[in-house]
Amino acid sequence: MQIENNKEEVPFSYYEGLFQKLDPADAVSRLKDVKWDGKEFYVNLLGKAYAISHPAYAIRATDSVKLPPLPTQTFLLRYLLEGKSVPSNGQWLTFREMPWGELYIKPYTGRVLTRAAFTFGTRLEAFRQAAAAMGGTPVGHGDAGFRFQLIGDYQMQILVWAGDEEFPPNAQVLYSDNFADGFAAEDRVVAGDILITSIKAAM
Repeated sequence: MQIENNKEEVPFSYYEGLFQKLDPADAVSRLKDVKWDGKEFYVNLLGKAYAISHPAYAIRATDSVKLPPLPTQTFLLRYLLEGKSVPSNGQWLTFREMPWGELYIKPYTGRVLTRAAFTFGTRLEAFRQAAAAMGGTPVGHGDAGFRFQLIGDYQMQILVWAGDEEFPPNAQVLYSDNFADGFAAEDRVVAGDILITSIKAAM
């Protein structure tokens, strides 16, 4: 593949190379939500079903014609390569409360929280409609808030507060506590980005 966008295509190409060497039996032993039929892996992300062929990588959306953007495909590759099924204890954590959260909090705040606040906090009703259309479950926090099944047993909440004359809009993202053991900090950032991008696309 000719590299045109280094920020997205270089990481994707790296993990695509590792994916070709992946043992499918290892992946399905670690990930109870992933199915393998001898040719393709089947995985669900935010309610959308994808089939990923192996060893030569190709992805198709089994319930639509639209493919996920390259960063999301990289996230799915990393999930198949390194992910594991971890049960949740029913608790919710902020990004900062998880391992390495303090180190990554500044880029996370800009990429996820500030973006969510100003994307959704000024358009609460459109946010509600889009989140509901994606299968989000309303939660009783924030001016508007929804819970989503991201992938496997990993869940996320996004809470939004509208701005007013005194305060700008605000947002918070909560992660089911199994994210602390199941995902690296970088992947938690990407998970937040994927959630916001998906909701924005549905608005």
